[in-house]
Amino acid sequence: MNDSLCRTTDQELLYELSYYTLAHSDPSFIHQHVVDAFAAQHADETTSPIAIVFALVGLYLHVEKGFNGKQVQRCHAQLARRRNEWMRLTPPAARGAIEIRCQPPLLRTYANA
Repeated sequence: MNDSLCRTTDQELLYELSYYTLAHSDPSFIHQHVVDAFAAQHADETTSPIAIVFALVGLYLHVEKGFNGKQVQRCHAQLARRRNEWMRLTPPAARGAIEIRCQPPLLRTYANA
């Protein structure tokens, strides 16, 4: 990993990746997956319960059910209308090895263009 990438914060990398995903014209809205993955990876005791639940639901729908970002976004909207109070989940200490720093080099090239 190069030195400049090591000095970049996860939040700065999220902004760079978001710049690419929000500018992407694909109607499947890939940005939703970035938002959900980042929220799940960075959740802590101060994260609102709805943020954690929505992140996990969004990732499940994408990975296990093949939903695109627009479909996940619609499900989030439906869930938001149904319930006002969400149970508090305790995130695990180990979140896995994949982080925003692990985005594919080709995507990093586009995000930094």
